[in-house]
Amino acid sequence: MDDDLSYYTLQSRMTEPGRMSHLLADLPDDLAELRRVVAGLVVHYRAENPVENGVPVERLREIDTRYVEAMLARLGELADGPLTTPRSLTERLVGCCRDVTLLFVSLLRAKGIPARARVGFATYFVPGFGIDHEIAEVWDASERRWRRVDAELADDHTRPDGISIDPLDVTTDQFVLAGSAWQQCRAAIADPATFVVDPGLDIPETRGWPQIACDLVHDLATLNRTEMILWDTWGWGDNRTFTDAELALLDHTAAVTDAAGNGTEARKLFESEPTLRVPETVVSGDPLGGPDRAIDWR
Repeated sequence: MDDDLSYYTLQSRMTEPGRMSHLLADLPDDLAELRRVVAGLVVHYRAENPVENGVPVERLREIDTRYVEAMLARLGELADGPLTTPRSLTERLVGCCRDVTLLFVSLLRAKGIPARARVGFATYFVPGFGIDHEIAEVWDASERRWRRVDAELADDHTRPDGISIDPLDVTTDQFVLAGSAWQQCRAAIADPATFVVDPGLDIPETRGWPQIACDLVHDLATLNRTEMILWDTWGWGDNRTFTDAELALLDHTAAVTDAAGNGTEARKLFESEPTLRVPETVVSGDPLGGPDRAIDWR
């Protein structure tokens, strides 16, 4: 394995299982089975209506669980037994796509399989929209390519038009990387208004250019094994007009991340550009409706 792939077998500050590593023993090696295990560990805080399904409302704060070690510890508190044992919704961690992906990437890295998170927009949820989303890329050694895997989807998930989605091999038109979305909109090939967190969410920062820019810098961070919570921000994603210099930097970032076959150029960019690197303190929004918070994540 070359150095670039080896980089993605190393755990990050976020994916390190730490003292909970024993829970990763005896997990399946088969990618499909491992994906199913991880999909059954998280209940989505919005899409699966956890409170209506018996999860106490105070547990919604689990969405801010930043590190895999803490996720695994909470899962151990919620149910006894191995992670492979099926769990009811109330025995799952309350989270979102980022949490499912982070757990999946952690388990793969623990097995020595190169894996990384990617941030962009899924076109298989709402017709006509790319929905803010995070999935995994897993190195397929036999085919020598990065395979996109959505660990959150059901095996039989279909688009609204009835087209089936293979969660083990999501295509580039089904999941549009943030860099690709930025490039398409800059070239007037796509409408930025179609890239959103939720079509029904009337918050300017979660729609169009601000959201695409936010996802773009998040995707650069994940390529550098810095898998932040999706509502973390560090100077990008505000509803404002970008300067010419900022646009040029985001154009370059989009080109680098969209073509990140091995991540080397993404790592060079991340290290060389202070405004793109994640600072020690970030502003974390609150999707539950509370005020923004300053978080010292390291």
